[in-house]
Amino acid sequence: MYLERGDKKVFACSVDWPGWCRSGKDDDAALAALAAYEPRYRSAISRARARFPRDAVRDLSVVERVAGSGATDFGVPHAVPDVDRRRISAADAKRNATILRAAWATLDRVVAASPPSLRKGPRGGGRDRDPMLDHVVEAERSYARTIGVRHPPFDPADTTARDAMRAEVLDVLSEPSDGSPLGGAKGWPARYAVRRFTWHVLDHAWEMQDKS
Repeated sequence: MYLERGDKKVFACSVDWPGWCRSGKDDDAALAALAAYEPRYRSAISRARARFPRDAVRDLSVVERVAGSGATDFGVPHAVPDVDRRRISAADAKRNATILRAAWATLDRVVAASPPSLRKGPRGGGRDRDPMLDHVVEAERSYARTIGVRHPPFDPADTTARDAMRAEVLDVLSEPSDGSPLGGAKGWPARYAVRRFTWHVLDHAWEMQDKS
């Protein structure tokens, strides 16, 4: 894993397991959160048939520390670590794509089981179910541009348009990569892109579960 350190928040993110990424107020809190979410992550990707290690938490070690930013403190793993510039084999790329697909399926199941109105935060903040789902889809349209997939704005509730975009995203992320940015000089490397997509989907799926 790597640690992304902001001024107020730290993210601990698995390098090789997209979406297994949690935050805390410091290194220890972030590492504890990552460990605590291991069962939920294991369950979320179970349909991917990926061989998630039985002792995943025990085997974790920090391979890189990277400076965060205001986005980190806001709650987004935003920095691209050097480890994400490594090549991705064809087998690993396909595995990563199946994990992202499993995360989308997890979100779909959570949405189907959640009420329209979700419990609000202590100050009354937070989205309800459908606005949260819309936010995920709208964010993905923005994320997609960083890997060269461009779609004009569409209604997030339009599942045909959404699925067409997601199919293109999977096509890109299923291909092997030499670690170079996708979608131009300011694009994301494939390893970071699949982590960011999957983290965002699971983060909101778990939030929806917790607030249902």
